[in-house]
Formats: sequence, structure tokens, C-alpha cells
Amino acid sequence: MVMPMAQGVELGPKAVEKWFKKLPHAKQKVTKFHFYFHDIVSGKNPTAVQIGLANMTTKSPTFFGFVAMADDPLTVGPEPNSTIVGRAQGIYGSADQNESGLLMNLNFVFTTGKYNGSTLSVLGRNPVFHKYREMPIVGGSGVFRLAQGIATAKTYWINMTSGDAIVEYNVMVLHYSH
Repeated sequence: MVMPMAQGVELGPKAVEKWFKKLPHAKQKVTKFHFYFHDIVSGKNPTAVQIGLANMTTKSPTFFGFVAMADDPLTVGPEPNSTIVGRAQGIYGSADQNESGLLMNLNFVFTTGKYNGSTLSVLGRNPVFHKYREMPIVGGSGVFRLAQGIATAKTYWINMTSGDAIVEYNVMVLHYSH
């Protein structure tokens, strides 16, 4: 039987146990990423769709209670046809009654290159109209087991009518290298 791998990292319970045993000897490494997140909520092929709406959401200036599921492309550049390096998959929702602030629960799933098959997990607050927003990286898988770091978001483009947006991300992540 062939063991599944995430770009050179063996997967499965025995492989994880073996990885943990080597952890005291592992080196910490910092990896930087820069990519664009394309959140398309309109048109024939949206990448994020509404999955929840509270009765009061339409009356709320911040759309409090709105929840969406996303499978957004992550690309090298801001252009819609730019090379895809991964996907942002997860849930985000309006969690602030006073300003437009989203709770983001996403996995950055890398689909190319040396991080193919590895993920980073984001869980944090995204006050969408602030110039810069910091969200914690709370973990990962594959190459990024036990990762921690910061994802900094900055809106590159937004269509206030449709809600479509392109967001620039700079990610700094601390992880282990065996």
C-alpha cells in the first residue's frame, strides 16, 4: 500500500507519531507567502455562497448574522486569470454589530509547488474596511504541522454593488523542518 503524502510529508497516524518523535530535533523555519484571494459572490460561478442569514441581517448596517461558505482561488497576481497556487476554503460570517467585521475560519489549501497538499488554518477577526487586517494562523497540515503565524490582508479591489472582492494577503508562518 502506498502511503499518501503532502509534498514529501508522509501522512497517516504512524507517520504523525514518527514526526512528533523527531520534533525535539527539528528546526523552526519562517516561510513568507504573498498571494491574492478572489472572493466572487456574484455571477454564474460564484466562489463563495450564502449559507445562513438571520432574520435581522437585512436590517443590520453590518449584515450581522450573514454566513458564507467559500472555495476561493488564491493566485500569484490580482488578475482573475493569474496562476492559481491554492484555494481558501471555509466559512466566514458577519460577527460584529457595530462595524463590518467578519469571523474568518478558513484553510489555505496549497495546490502547487513544494507546498502542494499542505494547508494553513486561519481563525480570526477581519474588520473588512480597515486598511490592514491581521488574522492568526492557528495551525496547518503537511509541511505546516503545528504552524503558527499571521495573515495580513489588504483589499486590492472591491465591487460595492456585487460584493465581489480581491484581497491581497501577506502571510508569515513559523513551522518545523525535519
